[in-house]
Amino acid sequence: MMIMYMSIIFINLFIIGNLIFILKHKHLLIVLLSLEFIVLSIFFFMMIFLSMIEYDLYMLMVFLVFSVCEGVLGLSILVSMIRTHGNDYFSSYNLL
Repeated sequence: MMIMYMSIIFINLFIIGNLIFILKHKHLLIVLLSLEFIVLSIFFFMMIFLSMIEYDLYMLMVFLVFSVCEGVLGLSILVSMIRTHGNDYFSSYNLL
């Protein structure tokens, strides 16, 4: 019963993160924060699922390492965009 409630919480967190990612795409910082929220919800789901099947939680450490690398890469893109353009609006960033 408790696992069902946790899975419902995970689904709600994942849907909220995706809605923020889709609807708030004007600033790069908000997009990066929503991606980190999605990563945390997936981490929460993996922790529940691996605990439920009594599997080793070593894969969570690998997942966290990759999510930290993703976060650092996003922050470096944000810093370089702010240094070159002065803000983090996608509309002022020309991809051509």
